[in-house]
Amino acid sequence: MSERELTAADWRGWAQQDFPADSWSVDGPVLRAVAAGPPVDLITRERFGDFVLSFEWRLPRAGCSGVAYRVNEALGLAAQSAPAMQLRDDEHHPQGADALSSCGALSGLMAPWHDQRDIANVYYSARIVVRGSLVEHWIDDQQVVGCDLGSEDLRERIARSRFRDCHEFGRERAGHIVLQHGGTEAWFRRLRLEIL
Repeated sequence: MSERELTAADWRGWAQQDFPADSWSVDGPVLRAVAAGPPVDLITRERFGDFVLSFEWRLPRAGCSGVAYRVNEALGLAAQSAPAMQLRDDEHHPQGADALSSCGALSGLMAPWHDQRDIANVYYSARIVVRGSLVEHWIDDQQVVGCDLGSEDLRERIARSRFRDCHEFGRERAGHIVLQHGGTEAWFRRLRLEIL
């Protein structure tokens, strides 16, 4: 096992070679989605299989972002082709009432086990654990999602979801990590990756 901090040098823009400075700023150790910039996701330069990603994140009122994992860039946008931990200010965001897209959810597929209402303008810690087909989402040391991407239950959920036409969804054994630009500001810091 090895652990390292992810810095701005570890990221590039989606379908780009360089860091998208019009879409994201680097303020010391903080990566910030620029609301006024083009909504370009950040994608790691490397691919990862089994890992624990720990980070701190903050959203403005009605903010939205997410962290997708095991992303295959060739399959289409991360939000349409890979599992993701939804990050959203449920209290003020128009889609916050939808449990399948609320904060902490396995986006579009599984509601979080605990409500994360009114989270704007404060840093929270999060952890995503990916080992084989098993996935866990944690917020502030409380597990909010746990599932087996290869289970019959998840495959049925995928078949009923917006991901139904992406036949490789959740099947990648390694891929990129993506910080999603949801069209609002979003702050990420202390991104640490432990390879399992």
